[in-house]
Amino acid sequence: SELIRGFLLSGMPCPSSCPPGLLALMAPGLALMATFSLPSQAGDRRTLPVEKPPGVKGRTLILLDVNTKSPVRIISENFLSLQLDPSIIHDGWLDFLSSRRLVTLARGLAPAFLRFAGKRTDFLQFHNVKNPAKSRGGPGPDYYLKNYEDDIVRSDIALDKQKGCKIAQHPDIMLELQREKAAQMHLVLLKEQFSNTYSNLTLTARSLDKLYNFADCSGLHLIFALNALRRNPNNSWNSSNALSLLKYSASKKYNISWELGNEPNNYRTLIGRSVNGSQLGKDYTQLRSLLQLIRTYSRAHLYGPNIGRPRKNVIAFLEGFLKVAGSTVDAVTWQHYYIDGRVAKVTDFLKTRLLDTLSDQIRKIQKVVNTYTPGKKIWLEGVGMTSAGGMNNLSDSYAAGFLWLNTLGLLASQGIDVVVRHSFLDHGHNHLVDQNFNPLPDYWLSLLYKRLIGPKVLAIHVAGLQRKPRPGRVIRDKLRIYAHCTSYHNHNYVRGSITLYIINLHRSRKKIKLAGTLRDKIVHQYLLQPYGKDGLHSKSVQLNGQPLAMVDDGTLPELKPRPLRAGRTLVIPPLTMSFYVVKNVNALACRYR
Repeated sequence: SELIRGFLLSGMPCPSSCPPGLLALMAPGLALMATFSLPSQAGDRRTLPVEKPPGVKGRTLILLDVNTKSPVRIISENFLSLQLDPSIIHDGWLDFLSSRRLVTLARGLAPAFLRFAGKRTDFLQFHNVKNPAKSRGGPGPDYYLKNYEDDIVRSDIALDKQKGCKIAQHPDIMLELQREKAAQMHLVLLKEQFSNTYSNLTLTARSLDKLYNFADCSGLHLIFALNALRRNPNNSWNSSNALSLLKYSASKKYNISWELGNEPNNYRTLIGRSVNGSQLGKDYTQLRSLLQLIRTYSRAHLYGPNIGRPRKNVIAFLEGFLKVAGSTVDAVTWQHYYIDGRVAKVTDFLKTRLLDTLSDQIRKIQKVVNTYTPGKKIWLEGVGMTSAGGMNNLSDSYAAGFLWLNTLGLLASQGIDVVVRHSFLDHGHNHLVDQNFNPLPDYWLSLLYKRLIGPKVLAIHVAGLQRKPRPGRVIRDKLRIYAHCTSYHNHNYVRGSITLYIINLHRSRKKIKLAGTLRDKIVHQYLLQPYGKDGLHSKSVQLNGQPLAMVDDGTLPELKPRPLRAGRTLVIPPLTMSFYVVKNVNALACRYR
């Protein structure tokens, strides 16, 4: 038995000197080991002490196998989706969504939803005017504000002459002026955010056209959140402005899904007047009736209520909402921000306790949904690594990727259908793309995820040599492993391939031996590491040692793997994120859509 255990743990082939019958015993032995090890989803594992076999002294070797017969979950093709905050109207970036570079970056993350929502959703008014210059305001030196406004108008006129996708090439001086304007407006937006008092915001018909053009050109499906704080004296929703927006969108035949409000459980802190769950449920029922009166949107999807962190009062809000409007919405939505961006430190992003906070929220939301609307899909909307706009060189750095990738893995493994990342482009430091239109580390991480990860989630089995747990001490996972069928859209891999993605929060490298159906297969490695001298604070990344950057405004770089020979042990460097495509597994779960 000692000999069998040694071969199993080392992953070595049985030599010719094996006793008779040993080969027959090895397969059930491995299956037994997989059975007694637990899945690696965060928060769900216990550390299993395994006896060190002869010849493996002083090293950690982890055996990894995947159940390839059937998926444990199937998530949406649009699982990783994006958000734009209405603040882009305030700071002027909405006028630049037609940039070829931005469209190229967004197109790389398609298919996905594009949710237009945020704190300012409930202060947004629609105004059906076309000329943007007459209705625009904002800070900026007078001597070039007029020229800047004239440039925007000229750009709009040029876009109007294009058919199909409207793409602009903005002059450098125009972008420089916009960055100056946005920097000044950033201070105004932060002041509003910290004081929790927001000014009204106007969305013109021209601006809506630009927003929809960006989504359509990028292959994204627009979800628009309507203002829920326009209330009648009896506290019911006043739908007059929303109806004006719906009629305009229908006249343009825009394919849009809808929401009503943003984080409605916090309305008392915004306006000193609350809206309870059952009242919002009635408002949603009213919105559904409104959509059914407009032919274009009679079958449009409706999502909500986009509540905040599920504390006791928020759970009561959700229960009241689902009792009234559970059958009205197509998915139940909530949002989550991990830490306060004003006090975050780089070590916060490495804390396993922080990574696990989401698990408890998922269970609470699922319990309520399964009670009132069993089988209803659940979305996490508006997820960000930090609140309060984030912090420079932290929430926009390589270190933030540990939280982001673990969020994706955890949500998929728990059956959450869609996760909406806040934000694609935004003021602050939680975004995927900065104001120079350069992709940040979380963008490259998201691009790899889109290229390699399919919607079918697979169960994994892990066994290895780990430290013994001390009495009363919880040992959390610093090595996080998730498995999916490889994306069907990636034509570099045949159907039946499997993709692993691994987060190593240890300050030492870890070795993983693929076993069972994954054994002796060729593996393609995609190792993402920080690039440059800033380490975890870096805003640039390298893939397998090569820095990642756009080729030009219309071209993303080729994501080249590093092939590993069949049977080679995977060596995971410390404090890194990586993807491994196991080729030609011919996994039954992954052969068909």
